[in-house]
Amino acid sequence: MIANQSAADEYREIAGRFTGLVEAVPDDGWARRSPVPDWSARDVVRHLVDWFPDFLAGGTGVTLPRGPGVDDDPVAAWRTMSDGVQAVLDDPASADKLLVNPHIGEVPLPDAISRFFTADVFMHTWDLARATGGDETLDPQRCAVMLEGMLPLDELLRASGQFGPAVEVPDDADVQTRLIAFIGRDPR
Repeated sequence: MIANQSAADEYREIAGRFTGLVEAVPDDGWARRSPVPDWSARDVVRHLVDWFPDFLAGGTGVTLPRGPGVDDDPVAAWRTMSDGVQAVLDDPASADKLLVNPHIGEVPLPDAISRFFTADVFMHTWDLARATGGDETLDPQRCAVMLEGMLPLDELLRASGQFGPAVEVPDDADVQTRLIAFIGRDPR
């Protein structure tokens, strides 16, 4: 999270950008290949819509609204779930809740959403943009913060199976290129 930005504002910004990309995908664009092996543009949205509601409910008891399935209407599926996340973050009572998970312990709910979901949306913004011809530019300050936080966890992240092998890029590559390569995407 960028200093002096609340988890709610951070999500509003990042999810707003992702939502714009989702809404811009033409009907025939959902099958386009994404940089994630074996995923289409639709699968990028499906991943975000599918994993987070169960993670949140299991760790907090908070249930997000479910829209139509991603196969039926990826835009509505994303918007319904994302609007639910924003409502949780905008609710002042959320600041007092904890997400409890056997792998990560107890984390304040806004921090957990920021660390696990908002960060995932941010990185998958590049994937969706690349798949659909959208603007692939990511905020360099946010890229730097994320990369700095992830570098010390390299072995743990790779062992989780959530990230592919890092892709080699020149030492003088910009921070977005280094982040994308670190998470296992070929920025070229």
